[in-house]
Amino acid sequence: MRLSKSISGQLPFLGLCLYSLAWWLALPLVLARLWWRGRKEPGYRQHLAERLGFYGNPRFAQPARPLIWLHAVSVGETRAAEPLVDALLADYPDHNILLTHMTPTGRATGRTLFARHAPRLQQSYLPYDTGWLVARFIRHFAPHICILMETEVWPNLVAQCRRHGVPVVLANARLSARSLAKGQRLSLLMQGAARGFSCVAAQTVADADRLRQFGANNVQVTGSIKFDVTPPSAMLERGAALRAAIGARPVLLCAVTRDGEEALILDALAAHDLRESLIVIVPRHPQRFDDVARLVEQRGLTLQRRSALDHAAQVPAKVRVLLGDSMGEMYAYYAASDVAFIGGSLLPLGGQNLIEACALGIPVLIGPHTFNFAVISADAIDAGAAVRVSDAVDMLRQAADLLRDQARRSAMGRNAQSFALQHRGATARTMALLRPLLARTDA
Repeated sequence: MRLSKSISGQLPFLGLCLYSLAWWLALPLVLARLWWRGRKEPGYRQHLAERLGFYGNPRFAQPARPLIWLHAVSVGETRAAEPLVDALLADYPDHNILLTHMTPTGRATGRTLFARHAPRLQQSYLPYDTGWLVARFIRHFAPHICILMETEVWPNLVAQCRRHGVPVVLANARLSARSLAKGQRLSLLMQGAARGFSCVAAQTVADADRLRQFGANNVQVTGSIKFDVTPPSAMLERGAALRAAIGARPVLLCAVTRDGEEALILDALAAHDLRESLIVIVPRHPQRFDDVARLVEQRGLTLQRRSALDHAAQVPAKVRVLLGDSMGEMYAYYAASDVAFIGGSLLPLGGQNLIEACALGIPVLIGPHTFNFAVISADAIDAGAAVRVSDAVDMLRQAADLLRDQARRSAMGRNAQSFALQHRGATARTMALLRPLLARTDA
């Protein structure tokens, strides 16, 4: 019996060792892949030392003020973190924030969103998840708390935080049934990490239940912080200017589309009479802008790039597709549209965030695959804010019906805005969970 318990206690440690070994073996390939991706997106070739836990830059001098560390892996998590960052800086004026990322687009988004908070907020890449690299990071910055946004579960990060006495919080947490199943295949490793969270702020009851099955303790349902994001006035003005450049014709926005979806949408255009409308396509990943432009041109459709559109110019009437090849303007695209299809949902990719569109009162169309946002998508449909479509052809048919029916479109827009307003308050509930932990670290 004693032997059995001893072996059982060693299994998580052995799993962590094997996991770390896998990272070290894969590291040359990971770095090579970064360099390869840097061909189209140069940001992947910048700040490589940070990914390896080295911070020689003078701006990374160890902070003199208490530091709150918040990790937002990419663009969506960074945008979602905005209300929480604002609340933390307002409630803790003696603290600074370190915002870490894994993607250059996330870092660029943070730089734009939080420029107003300099110098109290600084940014860095998170090191790769080996014990040695993460320990270097923690020793250098000495954070008082670690807040991970949404779905970030890094076993060595959690283990090193526990070793150095840094409480870890998973905020705005979500976990799909598919992600739970994947995590359970590595249950000894991932459940050990989940048990290391000091608390978890889950978006929905379903997320909370799955996170408990995953191994997390002290799980509270707080709602989605994304509902608390306020559309920036500058983006609304930019959206109004873009709409003025487009003119009076109806606008269908295909937002945050993923690889494979644009081709489906463009092929389906042939089956629908949308010649009086402008189709705006905004791919989720900037490295695909040129590829999507080629897809449009291959089908003989007249294309206009957003990047080539002067703010004073008009979008020519012959243009069928406007390519949203700019960063940080998602709210502007929503503000310029009449109906929005939310990408990542035509193919089994899990969908994307529909809250931004709803907040601006834009009727929403979503595809059949929304497992990453299952509850929010279902609630939006029940509220009359969104309609689910079966495929690209159905999406364009539903969009055409809405663009022709102003009364129905206006009603859906009002429902969408009401839906967004009713779900606000997650930031305040999350802050209530963080205060005891911050008080403990400041003692």
